[in-house]
Amino acid sequence: MQTPIRGLRSFCIAAKCLSFKHAASQLFLTPSAVSHQIKQLEEQLGITLFKRQTRAIELTSAGKQFYQSVSPLITQLESTISDFTNSQQNKTIVISLPEFFASELFIPRLSEWAEENPTINLQLETVKSGSKPSQVADLSIVLANGKPNASVVHDLFPIRYAPACNRALYKKWKDSGFDALKSIPLILHRSRPWSWHQWAEKVGISDFDPKQIIQFDSMFGVARAAQQGMGIALIPLPMSDAWFNEGLLVKLFDDELVTNDRYYLVQHENLENKPELEIFANWVKTTFLNQN
Repeated sequence: MQTPIRGLRSFCIAAKCLSFKHAASQLFLTPSAVSHQIKQLEEQLGITLFKRQTRAIELTSAGKQFYQSVSPLITQLESTISDFTNSQQNKTIVISLPEFFASELFIPRLSEWAEENPTINLQLETVKSGSKPSQVADLSIVLANGKPNASVVHDLFPIRYAPACNRALYKKWKDSGFDALKSIPLILHRSRPWSWHQWAEKVGISDFDPKQIIQFDSMFGVARAAQQGMGIALIPLPMSDAWFNEGLLVKLFDDELVTNDRYYLVQHENLENKPELEIFANWVKTTFLNQN
């Protein structure tokens, strides 16, 4: 006759706390059910495991010996079952990343990740450029002007800014040179309010006097405003390559603004204890490191 595992587990818990009532609460059973399971176990073994008193129980000598022998085995079995169960369940990791990076670079390659890692779920938390990463993220991709202050940071790639507009404005102003800057609104991201002045200084415009400067708190808003013909925008590259390849934007000038702005991968967790995080981090570095 086989000894049921549940009877052994009930015995070990009752032996540890010396109470059928407390053992029952841990097992989500009634005290009488625990007592019945242990009684069956005693009958199968042919020994008495507990001395039963009115308000307490006590291990017999044989019960103590049996507990010392079987307890490590039950603990190991439960650990094995737990490890196996966890290994079969999908893991979920939370990633924080800038919204423009997400829409232009990350999402187009997300199907590649999903096909390679079907047992790992991703929860994406997008933030506007210049905003702080999500506080609940396991890993973050951030845009920063200098290396972020974090324990583990991986440098991905730099970005540069190109003055661009839609095709209609390009045709109208392409032969006007820098005079166009005095007649058309200039668009930029509010996290870089002086970027047009920096660009003008770089190209040697001594009398830079823009007609109007319009700031957005979203890089997607900057690109969309330029695409709609609102003005000339400083568009980040290389993540905006698709806008140019599809003809939505055109470079009005070849000169680009190069800054210290770079994308970084920031770890918030110890990857050694979470293999799914290490897998994702390695994929990010392999996929996005040294973008042109």
